[in-house]
Amino acid sequence: MEYFTASDIPAILEYTKDFYFLDNNEFSMIEKNNISFFDENLNKISKKHKTIDLSNSSSTKNGYEDFMLKEIFEQPKAITNTVNRYILLNEKCYFSGFNLPNDILLNVKEIYIVACGTAMHAGLASKNTIEKLCKIPTYVEIASEFRYRNPIINKNTLCIFISQSGETADTICALKLAKENGCTTIAITNVIGSSITREADFSFYTYAGPEIAVASTKAYICQITLIYCFTIYLAQVLKSTDFNVLKDLKKELLDLPKKIVSVLEKKETIKNIAKHCHLEKNLFFIGRGIDYATCLEGSLKLKEISYIHSEAYAAGELKHGPIALIENGIYVVGILTDPMLASKTISNLQEVITRGAKTFVISNQKLSNNTFDFVFNIPNTSTFLSPIVSVIPLQLFAYYISKEKGLDVDKPRNLAKSVTVE
Repeated sequence: MEYFTASDIPAILEYTKDFYFLDNNEFSMIEKNNISFFDENLNKISKKHKTIDLSNSSSTKNGYEDFMLKEIFEQPKAITNTVNRYILLNEKCYFSGFNLPNDILLNVKEIYIVACGTAMHAGLASKNTIEKLCKIPTYVEIASEFRYRNPIINKNTLCIFISQSGETADTICALKLAKENGCTTIAITNVIGSSITREADFSFYTYAGPEIAVASTKAYICQITLIYCFTIYLAQVLKSTDFNVLKDLKKELLDLPKKIVSVLEKKETIKNIAKHCHLEKNLFFIGRGIDYATCLEGSLKLKEISYIHSEAYAAGELKHGPIALIENGIYVVGILTDPMLASKTISNLQEVITRGAKTFVISNQKLSNNTFDFVFNIPNTSTFLSPIVSVIPLQLFAYYISKEKGLDVDKPRNLAKSVTVE
C-alpha cells in the first residue's frame, strides 16, 4: 500500500485513480500502511475515497516533443468532449445532471465572472457574447481584487468562478465571499472533486482532460467553450435572443473542432514566423472588441514561456499613449475577426507601420498580403465564437518562439500549475 500527497490530481495520476480530498483546516497523518484524518480540533474523522476516471495517457507525451504541443493538438478533441456534454444534436441545449433551476436564472440581474490569469481571459472573451445574447450586464473581475473591494452583489447576482485546477486560492476565497452575500455561485473547472466544486452551488466541468504543461492551452479553450454553451442555454431560458440565432451558434460550436484542425495543419507557417521574432525583446498585441481579450491571452502566453516582454492593448487606445513605444523594427501582432471593427484595427496597424513597426496579422477577413509582413488566415466563424479559433495561432506562436530560444516550454521559471496560495 502506498500513499501520495499532492495539490493537484494530475501530479499523481500515473500512480493512482483513488483520492481522498481534504477540506479547509483538515489534516491527514500517513503511516506505513495506514492513513488517518482529523478536523481542526484534531478530532479523528472518517473520509471515503473517490475514484477519478481520467486516462493515464494524458501524463505521457505520446510522441510529441513537449506536453504543451501535445495539449495544443488535443484541443479539437477537448472541445468535442466539452460540447457533447452540454449540447444535444437536436434543438435543445442542456446541462446534464446539474439541475440548475430556471427560476434562479430568470431572476439574474447581473453576472460576475471571477478568475485569475488565463481563466480570467476566458471570462473576458465571453463577456461580450453573454451581454449580447442574454442582455444581462456582465463584469469580469480578477479574483485577488474582487474580495477586497466590497463588491455590490446580492441574491440576484450570478457569480461564475473559473479555475483550471479548482484549487486557486484567490478564486476560492472570492467564491466564499459571494456566497456570504447570497449570490448563486457556479464553478467552472477541469478537475472533478476539486476544492472549488465543493464550495460552489453548481459545478460545470470542461472535460479537457489533465493538462500537464504549466501554460494553459486546452483548458482555456474549453473554459470559453463551456461558457458559450451556458450562454446559449441561458439565452434560451430568458428568450432574449432569436431561436434561430441560437440554433446556428450551436451548429457552429459543433463545427469548431474541424476549423481548429485546419489551423493546426498550418503549424509550419507559424513556426517560420516565430523564427523571425524569437530574438525580439518587446512585442505588442492589438485588437478591438472581442479580439482584445484574445490579445491579452496571446501576450500572456508569450510572457509565460518565452520570457519576452509583451503588452496587449485595445487597438483604439494606441494613440492615447502606447504608440510612443513603437519604434523601427518592433513587432506588432494584430487580431482581426470582427467585420464590424476590422477596418478600424487595420487603420491602427497602418499607424504603427508608418512608424517602422513590423506586423503579424491573424484574421478571417480578406486582407492584402502586401500591407503586412505576415498574414495568417483562420477559418471564418461567428464573431461570438471567434476567440476559440483566433487564439490557436497565438499558442503556437508562443510555443515556437520558446523552442527557438531553447527554453523548457512545459516548466517555465517561477510558475506553478496550481496556485494554492494568495
